[in-house]
Amino acid sequence: MRIIAHLDMDAFFASVEELDNPRFRGLPLAVGADPDGGKGRGVVSTANYAARAYGIRSALPISKAWQYSEEARKQGKPPVIFLPPNFRRYAEISGRIMRIIRKYASLVEEASIDEAYFDLSHLASFERARKTAKHIKAEIKKHEHLTASIGVGPNKLIAKIASDRQKPDGLTVVLPEEAEAFLEPLPIRVIPGIGPKTGVQLLVKGVHTIQDAKRFGKDALREIFGKWGVELYDKLRGVSDSPVIEFYETKSIGEQETFAVDTLDSAVIITALEGMCARITAQLQKDGFTGFRAAVLIIRFANFDTKTRSHTLRAPASSFEVLRFETLKLLMPFFDRRENPHRMRLRLIGVRIEKLQKNDVVSQPTLIH
Repeated sequence: MRIIAHLDMDAFFASVEELDNPRFRGLPLAVGADPDGGKGRGVVSTANYAARAYGIRSALPISKAWQYSEEARKQGKPPVIFLPPNFRRYAEISGRIMRIIRKYASLVEEASIDEAYFDLSHLASFERARKTAKHIKAEIKKHEHLTASIGVGPNKLIAKIASDRQKPDGLTVVLPEEAEAFLEPLPIRVIPGIGPKTGVQLLVKGVHTIQDAKRFGKDALREIFGKWGVELYDKLRGVSDSPVIEFYETKSIGEQETFAVDTLDSAVIITALEGMCARITAQLQKDGFTGFRAAVLIIRFANFDTKTRSHTLRAPASSFEVLRFETLKLLMPFFDRRENPHRMRLRLIGVRIEKLQKNDVVSQPTLIH
């Protein structure tokens, strides 16, 4: 029997800020770019539930979030508190949370800084899996004073969707025989891989829920979406065999910076890049990794066109000097016709390292009876 769980921390960045600054508790709070009085650039990283009541969500332009805050203020409601992200603090707490999960599961896939899949198949019972999930939630609340939502199901697809059903501080268990019925009434956009563009395609065809989409056979979905249509056919029925994989070889550490003004000034851009390289290599060591094998550069032009370039090293490296050298090589073509023939200014630059090296000892999971 396959039993997979997905843990998602509740408004993680914002919750950590409230934890560290008790005066913010109960007030609307958004972590992200500087709103600069409504003229700011960049987006919201995380909003707490009070800010979400104003319509503020992750990835919302920070200028729009400021507008929503001002509208609320004019109605006599508390304005939103805007804070810059403190990634070092979030990574520190995330590391402790992942260690709690690993006490109960030997196979853990860290999907991001605030979410993870973990395999509970060794428990051989969904009821024991429920009890284990409750213990994990309780331990996180006791030691970190934060809440998490967990979904448990027969595969990663169901577990991830289930973790979002009763937020915050939720626990949803979906048995194998319940999976298809669990999905049917949900909006079609909850299926991973269905973004805005695909959602519009389906909406035009009268598809609002997963049950609506199930009227299309496998051949029809293949005709509409190509090879991915066959995969979608299975997902609509709660079928997925995607494994839980330890992702140390592909886990990444990265940063990005949105410039206050679009620029092609090499001094400004290189200074930003060097600062990110220094912080990323410091974080690499702090997280206990011994090196990285891939350097990634992200460039966003003034027209929002985004390019990603990467280079895989022959051998692992860990120093600032190597990361700076490799990302500068990726950056330089954007100053001339090789990557920027129209001399367009840059809006954002990002650096990321991947294929991280780490030696871990895997312990036996704790069993809850």
